Amino acid sequence: MTVTPAEKTGARTAEAADVITGARERIDSLDDRIIGLIQERMAVSAVIQEARITSGGRRVNLSREMEILDHYRVALGKPGTGLAMTLLELCRGRV
Repeated sequence: MTVTPAEKTGARTAEAADVITGARERIDSLDDRIIGLIQERMAVSAVIQEARITSGGRRVNLSREMEILDHYRVALGKPGTGLAMTLLELCRGRV
């Protein structure tokens, strides 16, 4: 059975299905870029952690993490805090 673009997108017209298909392609592209940026952030964070530990410091700087949480909260609202927590966990692991 062949699924039409309208059925695949949930749209009720072919025109709306085209808009949705194009927008979804853009979202997929943005997601790929976001994932790449997160991976880059993880690598930079690893360099910082290594330098901090090698110098006798702690792996995590809690005051810096609070700055990051606040930055995301201000920019994105309450959900931004959750996003920042996830990023921090990805970049340093659970504390």
